[in-house]
Amino acid sequence: MKAYIKLLALSAVVLASSCKQTFLDEKPYSSYTPVTLNDSLGFEASLVGLYNHTSTYFSWSDQQGWPSVWQVGTDVANATTNQQGIEIPYYNYALLTPTDGAAARTWNRNYVMINLTNTIINGIEAPTLTAISKSGKDKIDAEAKFFRAYAYNNLATCFGGVPILTQALTGPKTDFVRATLDEVNKLVVDDLTFAVANLPDIESVKTNSKGKLYGRANKFMAMQLLAEAYLRMDKPDLAEAQLQSIISSGRFKLIKSRYGIRAGEAGDYYHDMFIYGNQRRVQGNTEAIWVLEQENPNTVVGGITDNPQQRRVWGAAYHNVQGMALSDSTGGRALGRLRLSNWVIYGLYKQGDIRNSQYNIRRRYVYNDPSKPTTYGKPVPYTGTDTLLNIAPHTTKWYQFDPNDTFGYAMVKDFILMRLGETYLLLAEAQFKQGKLEAAATSINALRERSFSGYPSVGKVTSADITLDFVLDERVRELIGEENRRMTLMRTKTLVDRATRLNSNSAVNKVVGLTTTHLLMPIPLNEIQLNKDAVLTQNPGY
Repeated sequence: MKAYIKLLALSAVVLASSCKQTFLDEKPYSSYTPVTLNDSLGFEASLVGLYNHTSTYFSWSDQQGWPSVWQVGTDVANATTNQQGIEIPYYNYALLTPTDGAAARTWNRNYVMINLTNTIINGIEAPTLTAISKSGKDKIDAEAKFFRAYAYNNLATCFGGVPILTQALTGPKTDFVRATLDEVNKLVVDDLTFAVANLPDIESVKTNSKGKLYGRANKFMAMQLLAEAYLRMDKPDLAEAQLQSIISSGRFKLIKSRYGIRAGEAGDYYHDMFIYGNQRRVQGNTEAIWVLEQENPNTVVGGITDNPQQRRVWGAAYHNVQGMALSDSTGGRALGRLRLSNWVIYGLYKQGDIRNSQYNIRRRYVYNDPSKPTTYGKPVPYTGTDTLLNIAPHTTKWYQFDPNDTFGYAMVKDFILMRLGETYLLLAEAQFKQGKLEAAATSINALRERSFSGYPSVGKVTSADITLDFVLDERVRELIGEENRRMTLMRTKTLVDRATRLNSNSAVNKVVGLTTTHLLMPIPLNEIQLNKDAVLTQNPGY
């Protein structure tokens, strides 16, 4: 009887609870943002995630032509017959529409970064957070704000004024409106000014258990990004102040002598910077301001994100030539998805420029397959269309070879995102824009002195040489294969002139349909269509 009474009571409780509306309430076990960020370990994990996400800006193996989007159809490169597809609207501009995949990815990667950073910023600035000191909070806040500014500066360069978010999304939002470019610029400047003031010196960034420097954010990264943003905003005096501070800090030096793991082998000191194992500051690269470090995923879980395709895009497809074998000295397996423009190959470099040495721009091959004795050791002749794909001249900066992975689908190599060589170039641009031609020539000559063994009788420039075009030319000589060339030309509003004037004589995939419309990318159509509760306006011309 007692058991029967207990059963009735239990049934009544269950029935009563099942009749309550709360029984049907959903209990989500995931959300757009973490439930809590309230201790240093949680914030540290979230900050590390920003670097992982940054690597996705450069890695997209599903669309292997992604690196080409930022180079072809400009002044420096053309797509080859081995193009992958996503890059086509970026030389045949008539095909660039709001449904473009590259524009959509650019928008997505940057807004994902913004939401990730807002999660950290909102958490660290919460008045209820007391477990972390004021100085500790400021450092965390500064690191997150650097990356938020990085994302918004990318968006401003590519799209102009865009929606501003400073609070992490916790659910769908369908009422975005575009802020003005001035409003976006203010956010970028505010975030970077805070980052400059609160990020650590490059000698004080976090170390691992072996005492080696991580590639974590430092104040000089924020200074360089702030200077670039000021140049985009046409505030060259403010840009110059940031750049001069980097140079006068004494923390960085231009590479002028051999160093690193292959210093005893054939090569030169400029080439040494781009050898995996030499790229980081701790490895001897005194120019390094920001190096996004990558590791072999076979030994470090999560060492790379996706499979970076830079080597396959930038290198020539020499393995298609009979008598050529894949090797370390030839840079591993590449597919020649882009080719340097005729202007770069034939007209850019002066005699004696180390940046055009055989170690930095490969123009010739020697048959290296010992199983083909009739050709082994002989020069590979240029024949037919080989110069457009299989043995086309190319930068060696993305060479990387793993004998355990000769197919080389992935590239395990660090991304040098900021270095002192570019600091001098940005400084020269800022000085030119203020009419300081002598000072701009001095900044350019800092690079010329290390690039020409016969300097100053060979290579030195004067104030009479300095124009914006000359500075942009020098950026190619110094930064080919490193800089996002499209974004540089969009930022300086020179894309149409330079691509039309310097890259109109390609043998394949000529630049066509380019107009001032393309100084900005189209706002992705799916973003406009999903934004049902407000109008997200399209850029003019699209």
